[in-house]
Amino acid sequence: MPKKIRSKTAKQTKKNLLNKIYFIKKRDGRIVSFDQEKITDAVRKAFLVAREEDGAVALKVSDDVVKNLNELYGGKTPNIEQIQDVVIETLKKSGAEDVAISYSDYRKKRTEIREAKWYLIDKDTKIKLTPNAVKVLESRYLRKDENGKIVETPSKMFRRVAQNIASAEKVYKPHVSDDEIFEIGAKFYKMMANLEFLPNSPTLMNAGAPLQQLSGCFVLPVEDSMESIFEAVKNTALIHQSGGGTGFSFSRLRPKNDRVKSTSGIASGPISFMTVFDKATEVVKQGGRRRGANMGILRVDHPDILEFITCKDKEGFLQNFNISVALTDDFMRAVEKRESYPLISPRNGEVIRKLDARNVFNLMSEHAWVSGDPGIIFIDRMNDPKTNPTPKLGRIESTNPCAEQPLLPYESCNLGSVNVSRMLRAKGKKYEIDWDKLKETTRWAVRFLDNVVEMNNYPLPQISAMTRGNRRIGLGIMGFADALIKMEISYKSPVALKFAEKLMKFIDDEADKMSQELSEIRGTFPNYKDSLYDLSGGPKMRNVTVTTIAPTGTIGVIAGCSQGIEPIFALAYVRLSYIGNDPDKPIELLETNPLLEEVAKREKFLSEDLMKNIALSGSLQKVDGVPAKWKKIFITAHDLAPVEHVKIQAAFQKYTDCAVSKTINFPNDAKVEDVKEAYWLAYKLGCKGITIYRSGSKQLQVLNVGTKKEAKKENIQEENVSPELVNPEPNIAEIIPGSCPTCNI
Repeated sequence: MPKKIRSKTAKQTKKNLLNKIYFIKKRDGRIVSFDQEKITDAVRKAFLVAREEDGAVALKVSDDVVKNLNELYGGKTPNIEQIQDVVIETLKKSGAEDVAISYSDYRKKRTEIREAKWYLIDKDTKIKLTPNAVKVLESRYLRKDENGKIVETPSKMFRRVAQNIASAEKVYKPHVSDDEIFEIGAKFYKMMANLEFLPNSPTLMNAGAPLQQLSGCFVLPVEDSMESIFEAVKNTALIHQSGGGTGFSFSRLRPKNDRVKSTSGIASGPISFMTVFDKATEVVKQGGRRRGANMGILRVDHPDILEFITCKDKEGFLQNFNISVALTDDFMRAVEKRESYPLISPRNGEVIRKLDARNVFNLMSEHAWVSGDPGIIFIDRMNDPKTNPTPKLGRIESTNPCAEQPLLPYESCNLGSVNVSRMLRAKGKKYEIDWDKLKETTRWAVRFLDNVVEMNNYPLPQISAMTRGNRRIGLGIMGFADALIKMEISYKSPVALKFAEKLMKFIDDEADKMSQELSEIRGTFPNYKDSLYDLSGGPKMRNVTVTTIAPTGTIGVIAGCSQGIEPIFALAYVRLSYIGNDPDKPIELLETNPLLEEVAKREKFLSEDLMKNIALSGSLQKVDGVPAKWKKIFITAHDLAPVEHVKIQAAFQKYTDCAVSKTINFPNDAKVEDVKEAYWLAYKLGCKGITIYRSGSKQLQVLNVGTKKEAKKENIQEENVSPELVNPEPNIAEIIPGSCPTCNI
């Protein structure tokens, strides 16, 4: 509906201006309501500088500006620069040439001041990117014009994001000065530009851009009705179009061949409806930049559980889904005691039949051995007080596609990761953690992520309500393996386990403290009342949870570090990355480990033959000429026994609010019994889920050890990128974990 603008002055209240402009876009990317009074005030100030004026002319010019804006941008959302251009032209046409000059000079001066400030920051902040980081940024993140030409440099991308996220401070402190906002934005910028902290991909892509959808993943409810199912399909398409991934529990759907009273027919079951979601994902390419990703979950006591466990035996079926079985504590006890357990109809709660728990556990293990699917989540643990402090809002039934973020229905996740390989300080030839720097980075990262919740343009009103109500954030880490190498700690040692616990406890404690401090200024999360925090002496929290460890696949490439908490996948390998124009055709990226080259050169065991031998296997362990010390330090994913992977995951889970993304890598010759052992150990050690992958069990494998042929290198055209993209300096290893082949984000 058109709205009418009324000035507060007596003169203007006599007439109403029909206005077709409802919103404007600020420089930081925010979309705010159009307010004519701001134009009137700016014009009045310009008149006062140029000549004496009682305000009447300024009011007349303001009315003319609104009229001209409606002619040019009626029904659209003009930006600040466009509005200021119209103000200047309107002043000139009204005969106030001197005022137009004054207004233009003031505008130019403000621009020069802003640019001078950023110039000084850029001068002190040198962005060092690896060649693969450049490829990923060019493909997915940097802004392009209508012809597909890159019009943004990495520094401008980080600036765009920093300014946009810093502007949330105005929501909490409306009279905050421009200088204060700039200083906060500068802090955010430096964290990102120095590759010390990065938010999830949608924030980097969309903050300060028209879309402004900043969340990585969402969970949508799927109820047992045709209306709910296809409403969820529609919402999935909207979310994927905005650049997000989706998780679902299909446990509420009645089983296959169950009676449908309304039609006197029979139900087709959860698996058949999952194919509908899969096809919708296939059609909608995520935001034009990322492949669609889904998590499908079914409870172990659903009558169709056997079909679900085996549904991905045929490669390519449900290819846009990761699937996981939700295991209950009752089921695990039945496995341990070799008992049967009931399958329960979600339609009426009746027991349909019973299955031998050990046989079902074995079946899951066998099929995960074959294809990596299904994964398993321990659903009762995902509803413990630490992960779900708001049980009155409902139970957590699903997660995001990589399973590290349990979410309530209609909740979204806003994630970010600290690069711990950048949290080090030199100590002789080795490094140690700089705890003060880590503390400061953690605190600013929590503030950043809380601002993201505020700045987010949510794709659905239900998602906005739930996400803003809980303000769930997930701060995690990346670069863990790199940090261990620099500290000369073996990934498979007891020292690494102790360090993992100490590191994550420190981050979790500092993140909690910062969330509590923010609550004193900004208030607790709206759903705080009746939450498990709302007790006498309970902490006042700004965010319902604060820590999550994500896989960091693509942002790890940008940061030039090892991904998440994963070990180095291999010291030389080819990664298949979906960064090209064809979403179904991956591009080969050759990855080598610069830390190894640095150490080998320093310790004088670097040779051309050495690197060729490493390239064939990806590992040092069977390569001659490498000192034993460095074989222990440069541990790769396949140098670890599966149980050693699980122990690292459990060490981090101990001090993480939500869950931990970690792939338990198995060699190709691993046995099904090895998978069972890993599953059982994960349960015993307190993990909230587990994903295994046996090398070579899929035809299309995201990571491939060894490089028997020289990978073709792409030339970066200098005329299409900024100087900082040409010949970037690699100074940290870039490794992709074997996690989440579906979304790989």
